[in-house]
Amino acid sequence: MNSNTGTVKGVDSFFAKIEKLSKVQRMLIFSGIFIAIVAIFVFLLYKPKLAQISTLKKQLKTLEQKLVVAKKNAANLKAFQKKMEEAEVQFKTAMRQLPEKEEIPSLLTSISRSGQDVGLEFLLFEPKSEVRKEFYAEIPVAMQVKGGYHDLAIFFDKVARLSRIVNIKNIKMARAKDSMDLNTSCTAVTYKFVEPDPKKKKK
Repeated sequence: MNSNTGTVKGVDSFFAKIEKLSKVQRMLIFSGIFIAIVAIFVFLLYKPKLAQISTLKKQLKTLEQKLVVAKKNAANLKAFQKKMEEAEVQFKTAMRQLPEKEEIPSLLTSISRSGQDVGLEFLLFEPKSEVRKEFYAEIPVAMQVKGGYHDLAIFFDKVARLSRIVNIKNIKMARAKDSMDLNTSCTAVTYKFVEPDPKKKKK
C-alpha cells in the first residue's frame, strides 16, 4: 500500500471520528487546538520579541538621556571656550602690566615722583625682598610719607593710574605732632613677570 494512500485514509478516519462527536466536544477540541496554537505563538514568538522590545526601549531611553547630556555639554563647551578666550585676553592684558626686571627701578622712581609732585615728604621709601609666586613676583615697598589728606588722596590716585600694576596696602595714618599733616605708613606692592620653574613647567 502506498504511504500517501495510508495517510489520506488516516486523515479521513480522524475527521470521521470528529464528525461522530457532539458539537460541544468538537468545540472543546477546536478550542484546545486554538489555545495550544496561541500558547506556542506566545511562548516561542511573542514573549521573546516582547523582551527584546523592552530591552530596546531601555536602550533607547538611555541613549536619549545621553543625548540630552551631550547637548548640554556641547552648550557648556561653547560657553567655556568663550570664557577661556576672554580669560586669555585678560591674562595678556595683565601680562602687559607686569614690568620686566629692568623696568622695576624706573617704576619705583615713578611712584616716588608721584608723591613728590603733590607735595608729600617721603620719610621712608624702602624696597623689600620680592615674594616669588608661580609666574610673577611681588615687590613690596615700605613707605612713610608726610602730607595733607588731600595730597595723599591725589598721590594714591596717581599711583593707581600708572601704566603698571601697583597696589597700596596696609595703610595707617596718624596726626603729625608738629603740624596739621598726616604721617602715613603703607606698603606699595608692584609685580614683575618671572619665568616658571623649569621643573614645574615640565611637570
